[in-house]
Amino acid sequence: MGQAPRVEACTFRIATDPDAEAVARLHAESWRRHYRGAYSDAFLDGDVLSDRLSVWSDRLNVPSETTRTFVAELDGVPVGFAHVVLDADPILGALLDNLHVDVANQRSGIGSALMARSGRFVAEARPASGLYLWVLEQNTAAQAFYRAIGGEPADSAPVETVGGVEGRLNGTPTKVRYTWAEPSVLETSDLRRSLRS
Repeated sequence: MGQAPRVEACTFRIATDPDAEAVARLHAESWRRHYRGAYSDAFLDGDVLSDRLSVWSDRLNVPSETTRTFVAELDGVPVGFAHVVLDADPILGALLDNLHVDVANQRSGIGSALMARSGRFVAEARPASGLYLWVLEQNTAAQAFYRAIGGEPADSAPVETVGGVEGRLNGTPTKVRYTWAEPSVLETSDLRRSLRS
């Protein structure tokens, strides 16, 4: 297997309505790979793509000043994305609701670059705001990544049923919250270099 292209080969932009299908596919594939065990096999092998397509069609259909979705592309093909919601929590601030990079391009700096863009968006739009996200307790690789870029584990909670549909979860999986009091810290010198692309 060849090495993943470096982040310098990527272009980054804000997602728009025509990106809904590509983003939904990336989201569904990430869930299939990383959420197995917490989410039911029947959901992951069945309705997950249509569920994510519905979510992303709604999100990207009408632009909002309080949300931003960033897409990373290689040769015009989306390979990762991040979605940020401003003012999601009155104390913790903005929510990074999604961060996913396809498996072939992980460990290439794309996730860090998407985090840097998310942090910059929050810092510019809401200078006093923090940033937080939720990650499955079983996803230890993602948690290690978040700790490496300055995230602090804060608390945990049960995972909500996906789309309000019973049977999409296995038992009662747990999620862990990571926080950044100052999202601008995500723009380290290495990440700033990637922002020039």
